[in-house]
Amino acid sequence: LGALLAMIFAGAIGGLLWWMLHPPQPIPVEVARARRSIDAAKRILVPTIGSSYSERGVELACGLGKDQEAEILLTYVLEVPRTLPLNAPVPEAESKAKEALERAAAIVAQHKLLSSTFIERAREAGEGIIRAARDNKVDLIVIGIRPDAGGGYDVIGRTTSSILHRAHCEVVSDRAGNGGG
Repeated sequence: LGALLAMIFAGAIGGLLWWMLHPPQPIPVEVARARRSIDAAKRILVPTIGSSYSERGVELACGLGKDQEAEILLTYVLEVPRTLPLNAPVPEAESKAKEALERAAAIVAQHKLLSSTFIERAREAGEGIIRAARDNKVDLIVIGIRPDAGGGYDVIGRTTSSILHRAHCEVVSDRAGNGGG
């Protein structure tokens, strides 16, 4: 029995020494920084309009936020024409917004993540998204981009361009390939 215990002890010490002398490969600083950046996203804003590409953005946000159990903030920016007051009732648009937010919230619920939905009123969508991100102190904005957007420099559109230039936080954009979305 003593010999058996001595062999187990020697094997454990040998394994410990081997483990100590073979540390894992260090990862580059850039990789660690990128990983920490995504892990820090606890509040993710996703603008939606109820289209397949914006719902794909919701799905992407859920994938990015799953490990850290992020809160997904879903917003529909209701663009109010300059000829109307910002708080003017627009029942048809408000109904469309509620339906889009309900579908987006259902996607988040499938991932068992916490979500909040709200309608943001603005003159331009980009302006509303930036304000919503700032007011809600989000760490990340995820945007689904229309897959049939024009070629060349016009791929992202005015709204996405505005968000990319003015956002105070990280922005992830997703444009489905020709077969996706």
